[in-house]
Amino acid sequence: MTASASSIEISGVTRRFGAATVLHGISLTIAANSFHCLLGPSGCGKTTLMHLLAGLDVPDEGTIVIGGTEHTRTPAHRRPTNLVFQSGALFPHMSVRDNVAFGLRSDGLKGPALRTRVDESLELVAMGEFAGRMPATLSGGQRQRIAIARALVKRPDVLLLDEPLSALDLALQLHMRRELKRWQQETGTTFVCVTHNQAEAMEIADEISVMRAGTIEQTGSAQELYAAPETRFVAGFIGENNIFTGPGPVIDGITFPTPAADGQVLTLRPEHLRLVEAGSDDSRGGVRVDTVGFTGRTIRAGLRTGTGRELLAELPAGTPLTPGAEVGLAFDAGHVYAVPS
Repeated sequence: MTASASSIEISGVTRRFGAATVLHGISLTIAANSFHCLLGPSGCGKTTLMHLLAGLDVPDEGTIVIGGTEHTRTPAHRRPTNLVFQSGALFPHMSVRDNVAFGLRSDGLKGPALRTRVDESLELVAMGEFAGRMPATLSGGQRQRIAIARALVKRPDVLLLDEPLSALDLALQLHMRRELKRWQQETGTTFVCVTHNQAEAMEIADEISVMRAGTIEQTGSAQELYAAPETRFVAGFIGENNIFTGPGPVIDGITFPTPAADGQVLTLRPEHLRLVEAGSDDSRGGVRVDTVGFTGRTIRAGLRTGTGRELLAELPAGTPLTPGAEVGLAFDAGHVYAVPS
């Protein structure tokens, strides 16, 4: 089952609701046949942008081009897109097969061609054996698979997913992330997914646009955003980070090799911290161990500096730690990054 794929060009898109501006001149290019995530906290404008792409709303300013054709004000049913809602929104009175076939029947497809298309879509999401079941008899994960099959059966150039995994339990989320990526690769469809879950976006997306307060802070691969954040917000939102503010080179009792310049903060990932003997040559400052948590592969240690500043360290499993212990903090200079404040 394959579909054509389209790139997306968003240029200067602004959306206002009354006196409130929800999107501030958004410009973004999404490559064809890619998996792109719009990532950000609640209220950042990512769902509004998704609705504009789907044709459920229109911008006050700017343009949206899909596959080389402008669709800024094209109605949803005339766009080469399809949208999967968070809830799946299946028709409860229709069987699985009829749910998936609904859009094709509306387009006038019937007979063997209809059955073949529906079967292909159900097999793609491993739900062929459930074709005769009713939605109420399915689990949440199964219903979401059917919703995605119903969207993909139309062979859209762009599949839009509005937080498709947020209602699922963690184990099922982890499984469905891999499935979503596989379906995107097998169909060749351009996927655009809205999520507030950074781990989800980092695992499945080819590129991520981090949104904040109606703007895009940074776009890049998960590796680029993690290793080279361009703003303080991205540094704190992608992965976990210890962020230090102050003139330096000594901040909260920790000595840094290079102070931050004006308008900058220093960042240090938890996995780049080491604990050493207090006062040793490697120590850059003393800290107290507040909490110790075992995650399986690592130990997460909550630390506190002499000024009361809280830090997080991620250490190898088996590292001997005792809450209340006074230890030294060590790190390599190459792991300290300065970003705009």
